[in-house]
Amino acid sequence: MTGRTESGFPASLPATSRRRAAVALSGGVDSATAAALLLSQGWEVIGLTMRLWDHGQTLPGQGRTCCAPEDLHDARRVAQTLGIPFYALDLEASFREAVVEDFLAAYAHGRTPNPCIRCNQLLKFRLLLDKAMTLDAEFLATGHYARIEQVGGVPWLLRGKDPKKDQSYFLFATRIEDLARIRFPLGGMNKEETRRLAEGFGLHLAEKRESMDVCFVPDGDYAAFFKRMGREESLKPGPVVDALGRVLGTHRGVGNYTIGQRHGLGVAVGHPLHVLAIEPGANRLVVGPAEALARDSLEVEGLHWLDPQPLQDPMPVLAQLRHATPPRPARLEPLSATRARVSFDSPQRAIAPGQACVFYDDDRVLGGGWIA
Repeated sequence: MTGRTESGFPASLPATSRRRAAVALSGGVDSATAAALLLSQGWEVIGLTMRLWDHGQTLPGQGRTCCAPEDLHDARRVAQTLGIPFYALDLEASFREAVVEDFLAAYAHGRTPNPCIRCNQLLKFRLLLDKAMTLDAEFLATGHYARIEQVGGVPWLLRGKDPKKDQSYFLFATRIEDLARIRFPLGGMNKEETRRLAEGFGLHLAEKRESMDVCFVPDGDYAAFFKRMGREESLKPGPVVDALGRVLGTHRGVGNYTIGQRHGLGVAVGHPLHVLAIEPGANRLVVGPAEALARDSLEVEGLHWLDPQPLQDPMPVLAQLRHATPPRPARLEPLSATRARVSFDSPQRAIAPGQACVFYDDDRVLGGGWIA
């Protein structure tokens, strides 16, 4: 193996007669297999990884995260196994500013953020991609289960072939001009095929467990994380009220709740209650029955459109509110260059401000935005 293994990046690499590809090695089986596939296809492969978070306070035995120290070790070991250069880029300051601070602010304002989308948008397919280009790579490849196809000279972002593993929802905010510089070698596979390939390539992590979504809260204890980060305002107790404003109990701080949540409300009225609204200004939760969660429309802000032609007229779409829920038929209506209204054909449950709403035309990602 050649190359430095910590934060220092070379200005360039020696010229080569082989075509060069960079792979974002996360320390998981998917990105490792993507690297091995490209190497087997004759590419000169460079392994890159992002050092994102200081896990000095990580609790043992709480599951695996996507940027834990063990993942940096595993990514380096994959590079050694494949005999490729490996570089680790220290992006902790950028990660904290763009992802962690956004996460903390969102919860303090009663919103439910999606840090993985922010990380893809601002770090992996912005900073890491730019670094890959400085190393004269033709593209940056990752282990995402999604596809990119050129249609009429325009790169289309498509769902992965395996609906159970499709990750296109997390990629809607990628810049359209960058899609031409990105590859997803696993987009046509399922997880079982990937693990078999990894085993065939002799990769030690063929059976490594899946990573957790929120890598910087590895134990899932948001309250403890808010305290460590000095965000006690998210933990200030306040009233739990019904739709008429009648006080039913006391909550443990708005940072502990999200729209639709049923458990942990600390209120007993003889029938199930769910969080209907979070009002950070009044520091209160509004709760009610499950049927009160249904909404037939929403607005998105920060609209990101993945077509050279801007969204100008209302159009039918499939709108996906969460990664794990199927898309639903809806009408998308532009309100401004960055804002749109989504009207569903049938009411949808637990629409959470701060989450992403992603728009599809069949398998194609048209764009998306943040639920306002």
